[in-house]
Amino acid sequence: PRSRDSMQRFPWSHNILLEASHASNIDMTSLNAFFSGEGPEAAKVEVFNVGDVVDTSFGVAKVLEKHIIPDTGLPKYRVEMKTSTLNGKPMQFTLSSDSVRKYTNYAERTTRLSDKITDTIFNYVRRGLFEQDKLLVTTLLFFTLQVANDRIDEKLVNCMLFNSLDEGATVPEETKGWMNVMAWQRFCSVCSQLNELIPECATAVAEFAANAGDWEKWFTDSKPEDLPMPGSLTTLGTQKRMPFLRALRPDRVTFTLSRYISESEGPEFTFQPPFDMAATYQESSASTPIFFVLFPGVDPTGWVEDLGKSFNITLERGMFVNISMGQGQEKPAEATLEKMSDKGGWVMLQNLHLMQSWLPSLERKLEVCSMNAHQDFRCFISAEPPGFAYMKNIPESLLQSCIKVANEAPADIKSNLTRAWFNFSQERVDACTKPTEFKACLFSLSWFHSIVLGRRRFGQQGWSRKYSFNTGDLNICANVLFSYLDDNATVPWDDLRYLFGEIMYGGHITDFWDRRTANTYLEVLFNPMLFEGGELAPKFKSPDPTKLEFADYLNYIESSLPVEAPPQFGLHPNAEIGYLTMGTTELFTSIVNISGGAGGGEGGGGSDPVKATMEDLTERLPENFVMVLVNEKAKPLLEILELGPFVVVALQECSRMNVLLSEMRRTLVELDKGLKGQLNMSDAMEDLSIAFRINQWPGRNPFAQCAWEKLAWFSLKTLSSQFSDLLKRVAMLVEWTDTLQRPECLWLPGLFNPTAYLTAVMQVTGRITGEALDKTTTETHVTVMRNPKDERVTSQQPENGVYVHGLYIEGARWPEEPEDTYDVGHTPCGGNLVDSRLKELLPLMPIMYVKAVVVQDSWEASAVGYMRYTADIYECPVYVTQFRGPTYIFLATLRVIEDKSKWTLTGTAIVLQTAD
Repeated sequence: PRSRDSMQRFPWSHNILLEASHASNIDMTSLNAFFSGEGPEAAKVEVFNVGDVVDTSFGVAKVLEKHIIPDTGLPKYRVEMKTSTLNGKPMQFTLSSDSVRKYTNYAERTTRLSDKITDTIFNYVRRGLFEQDKLLVTTLLFFTLQVANDRIDEKLVNCMLFNSLDEGATVPEETKGWMNVMAWQRFCSVCSQLNELIPECATAVAEFAANAGDWEKWFTDSKPEDLPMPGSLTTLGTQKRMPFLRALRPDRVTFTLSRYISESEGPEFTFQPPFDMAATYQESSASTPIFFVLFPGVDPTGWVEDLGKSFNITLERGMFVNISMGQGQEKPAEATLEKMSDKGGWVMLQNLHLMQSWLPSLERKLEVCSMNAHQDFRCFISAEPPGFAYMKNIPESLLQSCIKVANEAPADIKSNLTRAWFNFSQERVDACTKPTEFKACLFSLSWFHSIVLGRRRFGQQGWSRKYSFNTGDLNICANVLFSYLDDNATVPWDDLRYLFGEIMYGGHITDFWDRRTANTYLEVLFNPMLFEGGELAPKFKSPDPTKLEFADYLNYIESSLPVEAPPQFGLHPNAEIGYLTMGTTELFTSIVNISGGAGGGEGGGGSDPVKATMEDLTERLPENFVMVLVNEKAKPLLEILELGPFVVVALQECSRMNVLLSEMRRTLVELDKGLKGQLNMSDAMEDLSIAFRINQWPGRNPFAQCAWEKLAWFSLKTLSSQFSDLLKRVAMLVEWTDTLQRPECLWLPGLFNPTAYLTAVMQVTGRITGEALDKTTTETHVTVMRNPKDERVTSQQPENGVYVHGLYIEGARWPEEPEDTYDVGHTPCGGNLVDSRLKELLPLMPIMYVKAVVVQDSWEASAVGYMRYTADIYECPVYVTQFRGPTYIFLATLRVIEDKSKWTLTGTAIVLQTAD
């Protein structure tokens, strides 16, 4: 280790002048000269040479000649002016030495200072950022600076931020096979908005069809950012290509942003060097703790201990204390802080997220201790991050007083697998009575641990909720595996899968469908195929345990593990496209939210976007339903056996829509008065105006007081998209209440409570068949019909069920023309789940037949519905939005030919609405 004096320990905490004032041999002349700007140095005359650039009373000049005055020994200069001319020639002067000064290029110096300040602040901030937020902060910082310095046009930035649609644009026939409507409408919007900034946009839309082949090649390429754009846009640089990538290929925008920032600002802003504990320590002081964010696979204890050893601050000398916080540790921690602050030791307080009620006391204790602390005193603290960004588990004031370190371990599958295997040893394998079986099972268990960790990056399609799987789970499972292998003649696969999937890892899991995913992984990975060279993932086989020792497995990982891709997790390649697309959306949405929508948004023509949006919504807001008339019309229909439950659903939907419309109308009127000065602006009105400015549905911010979100349905759409959705819902209800008859084919996503409509199906069937409601459930069949106006839909209603449309599927698709068809009653159905097409993330499902059926004895009741557990039926969860989790509605039954485990691992689910 380095010696105590080999590092400058307190570079920012020494007060040089204060130390000088206490010195016994101080040179008062030098000190006075320092404060006055005079002294021995001031008396020196600077001498310049021929060719030097100097500053004079007449401006900047260049020295042509130098002469020494014999009497005084001082130089005089003949200089040529840089900017002053006479008759077209540079002016020349002869000047004495006191008229010539050293030239300082203040513009260049200011630029260097600005760059240095930017670099220092950026690195300080970046050190405390999560990986997922680093590109966000970098983009926000440099877009703001570049707009201010006229290095990028604000129109171009806003075009990327708001990503608006040209809703009137229709897709050319030549592109319908490979480009969706929204991508085309966004492309047209970009060309319209940037027409003046990028002249090539004027012809881009018109010539698109003519260059359809080139555009298809560019659009479908895996890395379109590396290819020149077709047609007139070929010559565009990275900066001007970004809005087009945002519109057409949002999954590649994050890579393009990193490239652009690296090219325009320097690679140091997109590449972060490894964490340097020593450099971080040098920025700390006795009054500035260092706060470590805890991540799986990251333990800051070793960093602190190793650094302490270099200063002889160790546990053995009583100068370092490491406390793992928990119940009853408050008083010992406070006493240790007082003791170490006096003697100059180090204290490390771990897992502070477990002590939230004590943290205000800790904050005060740190403040008191720092007032008279020894200069060697340091406090290191650590805590896990909260589950969601809007949650807080550490006081903000405490965080602000600390140097924050968020050093995440690499999250790729290779790093996860290597770290998992390093938890064990050859000695551990040799201690087992069945070392061959133990090695194979342990490697499979490590692989399982790696993929359940890595699956998190695919968002809701990976796991519906966030789970804190950790190394402790892996170690406990390894202990259980060790014991069970020793105690049984053969490997008890079922017992081990149950313990791992339901208790150890399953103990974290709260969602039924996530638990099914974890158990499916274990069924696929944890079976006798481990001894037969079976595949753990595509092109990655289980190694032969009879041929490899423990250390050889690391070489096997290095040499045989393929490049990471979604299929290694059982997911379709579209999962990565979806995750990257969602990352782009979240990045720009966060920038808009942070900046408060500054710079405008979707249109507005330079007017106030809040006022323009308010007036537009007020003008288009539908009138409330007149419930007196609707109830009067419904009264006789409620008595009809097969119609009454559906009428009740219609009445409930109209009532909920009225509540929402009334609140929207009231708040819009209030905001109008507030903007006119007729009312004081309340917090709710401020929240509403902010939401309008950033094109967000009001109330979606969890801290907002506006109630639109609370009264509406689950949605991820923007304000403009969700308002259009609202108009469609009102139109559907108007058509339904016109007759109050059961819809021939209902747009299921248009309901506040889709479950009520499905319950009505069971109620009507139960009334007709006499079956009890709790003995009835629903099953779904996918028809061969796609148009709700199809004659087969309108001519005859299905038996004991209803037709619904407007549903999307994620993780798979349904064939347009199924080869195998069958009839359910008189309803033509057909098809089965097949693989998604690349880049087709949410294909529309055909019309679905939801039928009420009697529960069979072989079915298993669960929290999400009745599980069939038959080989040809995939129990598919149906959600309102892609956020999944809390938006679950019901269980759909879909026909499959391939093994059901495939669709479980791909995260196949039906959603009622997209985020667009």
